[in-house]
Amino acid sequence: MEGMLFLFALVMSAVLLFGMVFFIIMFSDLESDYINPIDLCNKLNQFVLPEHIAHAVLCALFLLTGSWVALIINLPLLAWHGYKIINNRHMYDATEIFRTLPQQKKEAFAKLGFYLLCFFFYLYRMIEALISTPGAGRK
Repeated sequence: MEGMLFLFALVMSAVLLFGMVFFIIMFSDLESDYINPIDLCNKLNQFVLPEHIAHAVLCALFLLTGSWVALIINLPLLAWHGYKIINNRHMYDATEIFRTLPQQKKEAFAKLGFYLLCFFFYLYRMIEALISTPGAGRK
């Protein structure tokens, strides 16, 4: 059971990791004038809520299964996402994107690092759970 939980978390972390790479590439394209602010916001805004929901589902699964360490690791980012949604700052605004671009890039890089660390943590926990499963590999 725990092995499957962390396998799912590993896959979700990889998806979120690639999403953050996409965000960083899009922000760099905006800085280089390869894309205009309206197109950037239209492309990124469609991924904001799915990212937040995916992370919240992971946290809920950790809570329901009693994976307290994984939950505690994820709570700060969950709180940050909740703060942004409550204050209605979770979507990108084309009229203010240039003013907030440095902050948005820092946030994207921080999330990239967080999801990368989580990826390796989930990989370790998945392998640990699969190795310690009684009767694994026996016929």
